[in-house]
Amino acid sequence: MAERVEALVIGAGPAGLMAADVLSAAGVPVVLAEAKPSPARKFLMAGKSGLNITMDAPLAQVCAVFEEARSPLGPMLAAFGPQEVMQFCRGLGQEVFTGSSGRVFPAAMKGSPLLRAWLARLSAQGVVLRRRWRWSGLSDGFLFETPDGPLVIRPKVTVLALGGASWARLGSDGAWAGILRDRVPLAPFAPANAALSVAWSSHMAAQFGQPVKDVALHCGAYRSRGEFVISQRGLEGSGIYAVSKGIRAGHPLVVDLKPDWPLERVRQALTQGNRKASVSNMLRKALHFGPEKLALVMEYARGHEDLASAIKALTLGNVTLRPLDEAISTAGGIRWEAVTGDLELKAMPRVFAAGEMLDWEAPTGGYLLTACLATGRQAGLGALKALS
Repeated sequence: MAERVEALVIGAGPAGLMAADVLSAAGVPVVLAEAKPSPARKFLMAGKSGLNITMDAPLAQVCAVFEEARSPLGPMLAAFGPQEVMQFCRGLGQEVFTGSSGRVFPAAMKGSPLLRAWLARLSAQGVVLRRRWRWSGLSDGFLFETPDGPLVIRPKVTVLALGGASWARLGSDGAWAGILRDRVPLAPFAPANAALSVAWSSHMAAQFGQPVKDVALHCGAYRSRGEFVISQRGLEGSGIYAVSKGIRAGHPLVVDLKPDWPLERVRQALTQGNRKASVSNMLRKALHFGPEKLALVMEYARGHEDLASAIKALTLGNVTLRPLDEAISTAGGIRWEAVTGDLELKAMPRVFAAGEMLDWEAPTGGYLLTACLATGRQAGLGALKALS
């Protein structure tokens, strides 16, 4: 016997929670199915070092980071952007603050207080959370593997919010693509906001774990200004994540180690230095380079005939993206032409999709969560409209 319900939301990450919130706030009974023993695991992991919930910036600036902003995503961000995200947090009793970079954090910094308040509100609104319910297929309804064995639900409306294909241990394994592939146009998954693998020479070992600050990076059309960390496996950090899409497209990674100085000033400083000094000492004294920048110069520009040019445009060769499952987020998923403006699947009426299941990507800095919440809200509103 199949269980009949008003609304089914599959996936209890931020997008799914938001869809369930919209529906239940309107009085619709909601069943929220989550494959893991607890909800929003990736959300909590992201908040371990400080939950960056959104970016306090003008809407045009926020939309500019999404190449998909000209798709249906643009109006969703306009309807639920940074200001709405901040107000949403306050509505859950969680005050927020804006850091010097414009990034917005809960006052508690962690994601757990916000999640607890949110789950309490959903419970009060009648949402039933079913844990360890893994969606496994479509068989005269939505088939789940549950602690009580296989079960089928027949909802009047459904919101799919199963995430992308990274951090599978936290729930986003992309397995849903196998269920939808024959029904819905999908773009292949690809790593976004990903660290890089580098085959270092042995002299770089002393720099593992060291941050490289005050640099500018560009890779094809993608640019960032910030910092990154040298790790045993390669490079990671916000500066790298912002240009990883260029790496994916096959462009070389170029780093400006002295971004506030024009080339001629760098060249002049090197010329005026002690010509008998070693390259390391000259860079240390003339350009105030620390050991991490010195190591990068030695790794990639040793013996370069124009050292000043190399410093301003140091090409880091032999870099590749880390595996998909290690990426912070993923590109690919349900193509935009497969959904309506309400995020209803054109091939599956009364079924909606939200969050990283959709084919969009954005840099870190609160943009990812903002788009997940905005699409979750839109899918919830679409499902509500379908019911009425």
